[in-house]
Amino acid sequence: MVLVEAAFFDLDKTVISRSSSFALSRPMYRAGLVSRTAMLRGAYAQIVFMLLGADERRMDKAKRALLELTRGWEQSQVEDVVRDVVIDLIEPFVYQEALDLMAEHRRAGRQVFVVSSAPEEVVRPLGEHFGANGVVATRAAVVDGRYTGHLEFYCFGQAKADAIRQLAKRAGIDLSSSFAYSDSPTDLPMLEAVGNPVAVNAHRDLRREAEDRGWEVRDFLRPVRVRARSERRSGPLGAAIAAAAFAAVIAWVYLRPRRARS
Repeated sequence: MVLVEAAFFDLDKTVISRSSSFALSRPMYRAGLVSRTAMLRGAYAQIVFMLLGADERRMDKAKRALLELTRGWEQSQVEDVVRDVVIDLIEPFVYQEALDLMAEHRRAGRQVFVVSSAPEEVVRPLGEHFGANGVVATRAAVVDGRYTGHLEFYCFGQAKADAIRQLAKRAGIDLSSSFAYSDSPTDLPMLEAVGNPVAVNAHRDLRREAEDRGWEVRDFLRPVRVRARSERRSGPLGAAIAAAAFAAVIAWVYLRPRRARS
């Protein structure tokens, strides 16, 4: 069998400059799925993610909170809400360099996959929008059409690399000549699974590891939508950080009295 090559892209802070899951908190709130308090906490978590990155402890805490939040939700309603808004919410924060790389890999005959710890309901429509051949993402357990509050598969760390190897076996992909892109040291297993690992917008620990191993290091700086000249100077990422910071302050003011009374 002739093997094909592939390129695997992490999503958050690699293809897009913000957390894909937290970006959906407002639409979920409008749909009645998320409380105001949860939405504000999500805004606070977003700025922590953007400024400090996501280590295993933070990711595990976010995972537990998300699972508890989604218990009892109807899967079809969530999918409808996400599909209605996810492209408009995320597209302004997609790195042009990531899109260019995906196109370059496709021209070279490689398959393109988006691999993320974000929920499959979020990653799948984004992958389709980017023209990816497929996605690998976290899957929540569903019974009778409703989320149980448990995970079927958590696409994180070593599990992400294992899922890529399983996909490669099914699809006839030669991992030794394939590429992987990520910003996070938690994705070291995924990067080690391919012959051409690339650290993108790398957390300092991953950047140090990549430099020690002689891996390629890239920095993506250009989100897709650039409208007026004034927007081009500040950039969508700067606007997103400012908005998240403002929301985080509101969350702190709103939640502090509750903590004091508890």
